[in-house]
Amino acid sequence: MSSSCGLGTVCTEYMGKDSFFGGKAPLDEFVGYFLCIFAGLLFSVITTILVHLDYKYAGSNFNSEQFNTAGRTVKTGLTASVIVSQWTWAATLLQSSNVAWNYGVSGPFWYASGASIQVLLFGIIAIEIKNKAPKAHTMCELVKVRWGKTAHMTFLTFSFLASIIVTSMLLLGGAATMNALTGMSTIWAGFLIPWGVMIYTVAGGLKATFMASYIHTAIIMIILVVFVYTIYVKAYSSDLIYDALQTVSKYTDDECDALFSTDMTAGNTFRDSDDAAFTYACGAVADNKGGSYLTMVSLQGFIFGVINVIGNFGTVFVDQSYWQSAIAATPQSAHKGYLLGGLCWFTIPFALATSLGLAGIALMLPISAAEAGAGLVPPAVATHLYGQSGALMISIMLFMAIVSTGSAEAIAVSSLVSYDIYREYINPEATGKDILKVSQGVIVVFCIMMGFLSWILNEIGLSLGWVYLFMGIVIGSAVIPLWNMMMWDKASPTGAVVAAWVGQMCAIIVWIITAAAETGEVSVATLGGNYPMLAGNLVAILLSGFIHICWSLASPQNYDWQSMKDIKLIEDDQSGLGEALYDPAVLKEAYNWIFKWGIGLTILIVVIWPALSVPEGVFTKSYFAFWVFISVIWGFVAATTIIVLPIYESWDAIQNVIDGIMGRERKPPVKEASSNEAAL
Repeated sequence: MSSSCGLGTVCTEYMGKDSFFGGKAPLDEFVGYFLCIFAGLLFSVITTILVHLDYKYAGSNFNSEQFNTAGRTVKTGLTASVIVSQWTWAATLLQSSNVAWNYGVSGPFWYASGASIQVLLFGIIAIEIKNKAPKAHTMCELVKVRWGKTAHMTFLTFSFLASIIVTSMLLLGGAATMNALTGMSTIWAGFLIPWGVMIYTVAGGLKATFMASYIHTAIIMIILVVFVYTIYVKAYSSDLIYDALQTVSKYTDDECDALFSTDMTAGNTFRDSDDAAFTYACGAVADNKGGSYLTMVSLQGFIFGVINVIGNFGTVFVDQSYWQSAIAATPQSAHKGYLLGGLCWFTIPFALATSLGLAGIALMLPISAAEAGAGLVPPAVATHLYGQSGALMISIMLFMAIVSTGSAEAIAVSSLVSYDIYREYINPEATGKDILKVSQGVIVVFCIMMGFLSWILNEIGLSLGWVYLFMGIVIGSAVIPLWNMMMWDKASPTGAVVAAWVGQMCAIIVWIITAAAETGEVSVATLGGNYPMLAGNLVAILLSGFIHICWSLASPQNYDWQSMKDIKLIEDDQSGLGEALYDPAVLKEAYNWIFKWGIGLTILIVVIWPALSVPEGVFTKSYFAFWVFISVIWGFVAATTIIVLPIYESWDAIQNVIDGIMGRERKPPVKEASSNEAAL
């Protein structure tokens, strides 16, 4: 760090720069190719070996059921780790700091709370899957047996759209960051990143994905703790960051120009109460109380929060990977794993953006609006603090996020194609071997197509932030019908189809009309505004919910749940399906537990917490210190939990593998839990 650098003023080394990176990458191009090719291959080899050892020494069978459901034996800690891994997108690491850079402390909070409640609430669906459809393989399989072919094709389409959108954000954020940090071609990054994912997913299926996800999550958490510790303990403190943020928000446009540019005629524009357009984060924040970064009274931050909540309901409830993780968990772990996963995930955007995002403002780094929109706030701050080491840490962190979520999407899409297309419409008599071959083939095709998708999106010029706000408009209308499918016996099949399609079409229309009304033109830029995105997202989820509920009340199905229970296995693999594990009393207690905690924590973090923060107005120094303290402690506890718990729960299995490798006598498999032993 330059000796002339401080908080609340621009380093002399950055004066006159049009952007932080300025087209020059801090790392060699070789590093980008190494991460995308060699690191991907290394993880593939490690994960494939671990899966092979598990099959050889832990008694698992390699068949289609194991490939797509991991034997339905995954415990709480690993389920939570997988959820954190699946939910940690490139956007989680990058976009969360972008909204901190835009809106101040409200940005990280609304990103974290608005995207964690979906996981908490999905725990209710997870236990209902165990109760009502213990042998299910996919979300759309449940739609088919309850609502029929038309609904099946409808929600299969929405599920594919969810996977495409998630993959789009992975590649947009990943390719942009690899390009900024290493100079690597964004096109090559988009094509090469999926290859490591493809190898271990094809080799080991869902179990390989889960094992890799644990490793990826552990690395992400360790690096997160390093950054949070650096910002608030080692290099600075909450008091220093507070003073700097207050200073930055009070600069006038002329003062900002003088700070950032050696040429007073440079014509830079900055953030102020009259002009939302800006080049750098300097001056008052539009629509924030007192123009401060240190307040939850932020109109634009709140609007982002609403968009975030709606959009992320779509990418959890409509994404097959979350249904698949619920199917893979044991009945005693599914609900607890989702609750723990949601709470541990909360800290990633909250703590990371509260540190790196706010530090980017406090340090007055010349991060341009285009760089922030591409998700480059964390790389800029990390590079400023640690030089090449910081850029490398962010690159590794991002790579872990991309490949873990990418592998989850690959196995999710392969399950949909093999069970809901191939077996349902092409070969109804498909054997387990047929399903396994199709699943592996689809993974290869999907990973290749991910590269082409990356290239197309880059050509269109869409940014990570744009796609993130847009996702709820496309898939939000499927959320309430899918919730009703598992929770309400009267949910109408026709109403579900009408609600999904009408909700989506009306959302798109309202989105476009709002953009035109607000700016007088329709373009990628105007469509990406907060108000058009808010209008479209609200229409998608609320209109579809209204249609489906009204239709179901007028023409109820009165479903008895039997066809879900009658779903059959492709192969006779009864692992994770013992009757003692599915004791109705135990499942009822689990449902009551997750309903109470899921709903309660949702109300706490999206209503009570922000409501208690609003009267504070602009935070005092002590209030901000407490806010930072929560983020730091939450980060350390979550990291410890997510790293240690899966190992603790699986220690017997790990010991068996070690004994097998060493040639020692292995312990007999743990007997199936009785009804009393399985109780919560």
